[in-house]
Amino acid sequence: MPELSVKKDWRSRAAAHYSKLYRQLAPPEVESRCKLSFEGGAFSLRLMGEDCRAEFPDFVLRRAGEPVRDEGARVLILRYLCAGRMTPSSGKQLSYNDIPWGSLYYSSFDGRCLKRIERLFGADTRGFSRIFEENKKLKAEKLAGKDCAWRFEFLNGLFMSVIIWEGDEDFPSKAQVLFDDNFPAAFSAEDTAAACDICVSRLKEMKDRHE
Repeated sequence: MPELSVKKDWRSRAAAHYSKLYRQLAPPEVESRCKLSFEGGAFSLRLMGEDCRAEFPDFVLRRAGEPVRDEGARVLILRYLCAGRMTPSSGKQLSYNDIPWGSLYYSSFDGRCLKRIERLFGADTRGFSRIFEENKKLKAEKLAGKDCAWRFEFLNGLFMSVIIWEGDEDFPSKAQVLFDDNFPAAFSAEDTAAACDICVSRLKEMKDRHE
C-alpha cells in the first residue's frame, strides 16, 4: 500500500523533527502556554476522555502507563506542545471552512472525517449517542434542536461537536463537525483535520467495544 507507506514515513519524520524541538522547550513556558500541569517529568493531558502523560525531555506519550502507538496522535500532541496555545473559547463554534486555511484542506477533511462519520454512524445514531451517554469522561453534552448532536472534549479545554442527520430512503445521512473557536490558537487547519481524524478513530473503537 504505497499511500500508507508514504503517510507512515511522513509521520515518522515529523515525530523525529518535533521531538528535537520538544527537548529544547522549558516546561514552565509550556505549562503557561498550553495550560497544562507538569509533574514527575511529564505533562498531564486528557485525550478523548483518557488521561495521558507526555514525558519530557524525551517525548513518550503514555496512556494507562503504556506508550501510545498511534503515530498520528503522537505527532499531533508533539506539535501542540511545541507551538499550540490554549485560549478561552468565547462560546462560538466554527465549521472547518471557518478555520484559517480550512478551505484549502476541506476535501481531505471531508474524506477523513465527515464521510467516515456518515459511514460509521449515519444508520446508527442511537449507538452514536450511547457512546457519550456511557462515557462521562468525554464531558459530553447533547445539543438540542438537532437529530443527533453532541459536544465533547477532544483535548484539555478543546471541544468539538459532531452532528449527524440520519438518512432515509430518499436522502443519505449527513454529518458536520464544529470546533469551539479556541481551536485555531491550538492547531493549524491541517492539525485540526488530524485531530478530527483521531477523534473519529477513537469513537469507532468505543463503538466496537459496545458491539
